[in-house]
Amino acid sequence: MDRVLTQEEIDSVFRNLRDSGKDDDPAKRAQPYDFRRPDRIAKDQLRAIHLLHENFARTLASSFSAYLRAYVMVNLVSVEQLSFMEFSQGLPSPTCLVSLGMKPYDGNAVLELNPQLVFPIIEMLLGGNGKASTMLAREITEIEQSILEGFIRIILHDLQESWRIVTNINFSVEGHETEPQLLQILAPNEAVVAVSVEVRVGDNTGMMNMGIPSIVIKMLRQKFDQQWSVRKTESTDSEQERILHLIQPSSVQMDARLSGPTLTVEDLLALEEGDTLTFDYPTEKQLSLMVNGRMKYTGAVGTNGRKKAFQIREAFRV
Repeated sequence: MDRVLTQEEIDSVFRNLRDSGKDDDPAKRAQPYDFRRPDRIAKDQLRAIHLLHENFARTLASSFSAYLRAYVMVNLVSVEQLSFMEFSQGLPSPTCLVSLGMKPYDGNAVLELNPQLVFPIIEMLLGGNGKASTMLAREITEIEQSILEGFIRIILHDLQESWRIVTNINFSVEGHETEPQLLQILAPNEAVVAVSVEVRVGDNTGMMNMGIPSIVIKMLRQKFDQQWSVRKTESTDSEQERILHLIQPSSVQMDARLSGPTLTVEDLLALEEGDTLTFDYPTEKQLSLMVNGRMKYTGAVGTNGRKKAFQIREAFRV
């Protein structure tokens, strides 16, 4: 049955719509925006920078291990965009700060090495084991800075090589500082890309932080897009040859296995001379060939002269 609304019901509907409209104020859904912290870099470019510095961390771990003659682990912790004020306020005081030139681009980057990392490394470079019982929290001296020059050169070399896939940047040391507040190379509101790396040397763990001006990275947006699109779709003959050359000396473990029944430890210990074990394995059944613990082929065991051999008859299908 069709029902006709009264004038009072119609007025009630419009009142409810007006009331709901007041609660659904667009201003309440708005998110605050801090103009002192402009978002200059797209998320896809930040992901590309994250991948770039993951490669940097792997390379640096090998370089540090060879330089210090100790096992070193380097892990990328985070890549994020901050204002220079937020970046500097998050650094310990005192610490080891290095101002880096970025030729041919204008501006300076910042490299920071925590005292928890610096002093064990200095001790190791001087012949110690880097296992000091007390952690020092003081400014490094000029002599200690000169000892660290070789260590910093390794960082800058590997950083430069990692950035080479995007552009050639010549990172160079332009100054040293110990207090983050005294390092005035950027305006407080200037955005930087903060890269945090954890370095573990033996029992000691410390952080290495880098601040790269966002305006420089924004200028490289087109080069990031070009290099990553090429690297995703193309693989040159020289790259394939290089990978093949790297994996040729590697070795794999191959096991031909005759699968059979299992025994308990009690039965195994009770075995005596003259006992017979029944494997219940047909002679015509093929054996399994394991490559690095994974089933790859089936075939039969044989001999090749005086050497044992395994004849592959077919590839294993999952």
